[in-house]
Amino acid sequence: MEQHLLAEPEAGTLRLEILEGPTGRRNWPDDVKGRIVAETLVPGARVVDVARRHGMGAQHLSTWRRLAREGKIVLAGDSFTTEPMFAALEVAPDISPPPNGEFVAIDFGEVTVRLPGDVPARRIADIAHALREVR
Repeated sequence: MEQHLLAEPEAGTLRLEILEGPTGRRNWPDDVKGRIVAETLVPGARVVDVARRHGMGAQHLSTWRRLAREGKIVLAGDSFTTEPMFAALEVAPDISPPPNGEFVAIDFGEVTVRLPGDVPARRIADIAHALREVR
């Protein structure tokens, strides 16, 4: 039985439910999304625990993780800092493909970044994001 709270009470009203926690939609800034997703990547972290800590559903956070894998959310740096991260770079005039013949090439102006074909998609997305930020 439904009853409006401002109306006169009727006989038969048995219970009132109070919903705790955030209700409605929130607008999360992209940097906050990236920081929260990065928290889930710490060894031993559980998505459900991180989601609960931030007052959101685990399913919502899992969607953000998928978007991050697709390169649509930029993750916070290591240890949640903004310090620059470096990777080894080898410059060679002629690069032959790996022995299995498979590689991924990212063209960036006059530069081509070639990666072995077994590089995880997440790593490729991270490199593509970094190159896009340079532009």
